[in-house]
Amino acid sequence: MKSIKYAFGMSLIAMAMSAGTAQAAKLTLYCSAEEDWCQVMARGFEEATGIDVNMTRKSSGETFAQVKAESSNPKGDVWWGGTGDPHLQAAEEGLSIAYVSDMRGELHDWALRQAASADDKTIGIYSGALGFGYNSDLLAANNLPIPACWKDLLKPEYKGHVQMANPNSSGTAYTTLATMVQLFGEDEGFEFMKGLHANINQYTKSGSAPIKAAGRGENTIGIVFLHDAVKQAASGFPVVPVAPCEGTGYEIGSMSIINGARNLDEAKQFYDWALTAAVQSEAWKVKSYQVPSNMAAETSPDAPDLSTIKLIDYDFAKYGSSDERKRLLQKWDEEVSILPQ
Repeated sequence: MKSIKYAFGMSLIAMAMSAGTAQAAKLTLYCSAEEDWCQVMARGFEEATGIDVNMTRKSSGETFAQVKAESSNPKGDVWWGGTGDPHLQAAEEGLSIAYVSDMRGELHDWALRQAASADDKTIGIYSGALGFGYNSDLLAANNLPIPACWKDLLKPEYKGHVQMANPNSSGTAYTTLATMVQLFGEDEGFEFMKGLHANINQYTKSGSAPIKAAGRGENTIGIVFLHDAVKQAASGFPVVPVAPCEGTGYEIGSMSIINGARNLDEAKQFYDWALTAAVQSEAWKVKSYQVPSNMAAETSPDAPDLSTIKLIDYDFAKYGSSDERKRLLQKWDEEVSILPQ
């Protein structure tokens, strides 16, 4: 009888342990897109799989810094969203691992080129062009001319009316810096950044913050990705997106599995799921107007048409490299940010 009770007790313990293991399936997600889109991804994956998701939202630069700081004891599993440059730097520094998804056959070439440049340690999930947007009511109230080009933003009448993020914390702002260097050449590009600095009213932490402030009437012109300006306009705010006349850079938003992920199987499952057309089609329903990487994904008719925008041949390999990114940020810190305004 004792042996039967013992066996029965051990069976209950085993069942409890098994149930505990099943319940323990989880994923730690670092998200660098907009908060509402991050929530859609986190909650959607939970609903689809039953896996608990612990999601943290930070800008691209902040997330890169966190992943690097935690490299000796990684806490995150997947880094989803945000500009591709810091993802490429993370790949170069061994902070992410290679993974080849079965979903790759459904993706645009530019998403696969992003993967190839990082030895499959990251992949493109969306794309979007850089530009700016302005609050048409504030522009009129201040009797300001309508800006159409990057160099328009250097005009003295815009002093105190322009806002962008800090390139140290924001992938959007780093893309801006790298774009000016590629568009105008390094010397003229930094002269542009110095002239722009004189008109900046605030450097924000988040890349989309300047256009949100413009939407609220707290700022006139915000340098952002065009899809963020479209989002404000689609939400009913008097924001007008502008694709600059000289041409502009663009981003390939990316996804990476963190080296040392504690929940590697769940990370791979999320990775595959996030590349499906059905999941990527959810983006515009929360007014995220990037171009999705899955060719079959549904795109909003309000999304910027990249084929109509003069895009530069953005060198992701060079400007996503660790050395070049560090060099440009240091030069911006030493030559631009310290200037009086």
